[in-house]
Amino acid sequence: VMLTVRSFVFNPFQENAYVLFDETRECVVIDPGCFDESEKQELASFIETEKLKVQILLNTHCHVDHVLGNYFVKEKYKVNLLLHALDEPVLKAVTAYAPSYGLYHYEESKADAFLEEGDTIRFGNQELEVIFTPGHSPGHVVFYHPKEKILIGGDVLFYNSIGRTDLPGGNFDQLIQSIHQKLFVLPDQVKVFPGHGPSTTLGYEKRTNPFCALTDVNTPAPNS
Repeated sequence: VMLTVRSFVFNPFQENAYVLFDETRECVVIDPGCFDESEKQELASFIETEKLKVQILLNTHCHVDHVLGNYFVKEKYKVNLLLHALDEPVLKAVTAYAPSYGLYHYEESKADAFLEEGDTIRFGNQELEVIFTPGHSPGHVVFYHPKEKILIGGDVLFYNSIGRTDLPGGNFDQLIQSIHQKLFVLPDQVKVFPGHGPSTTLGYEKRTNPFCALTDVNTPAPNS
């Protein structure tokens, strides 16, 4: 029962979108940043070629670069969009500011249901755990697959970097707390698939990340 993770790099922000699927061909789409027609076609062609059945659309958070393809995925595959309630205002704000980034013709989409810490996302033979990790945005969540030790991490933790906290609703202290108390308590071998850039592992970031490395990786994170 293998989980397959396929990533796509979309839009001018070079955002990582993900499709997760298994042998049942059921799949979830996470953070579809596809904006222009060629990007939408790239995502749709992959789903068609692999004969996948889209079950759910998930957002780790709702900054513009992660939600540009929400409308496309919702309409084409008739699926529900799930995100954390605290990021609903972040999603609603995109319509107002997308043009200032040169992203015209943004199509708005609405959340169908809200995620909370501890929720389980089920598709095929897979289960993803929802972990609440605010700081980059107020309602940021990550999706953890304990069996395969895979984490779809959005913009919390990157390869030797962390999510920016200078956007509205960002909070540096909260982000560092999320990393230490929610992510670094997971096994070192967990592979992180972030919202931008290459994948990494929690163990590697614990040792080397200049923003949040633990000086002694054997000691628990503060307040954990």
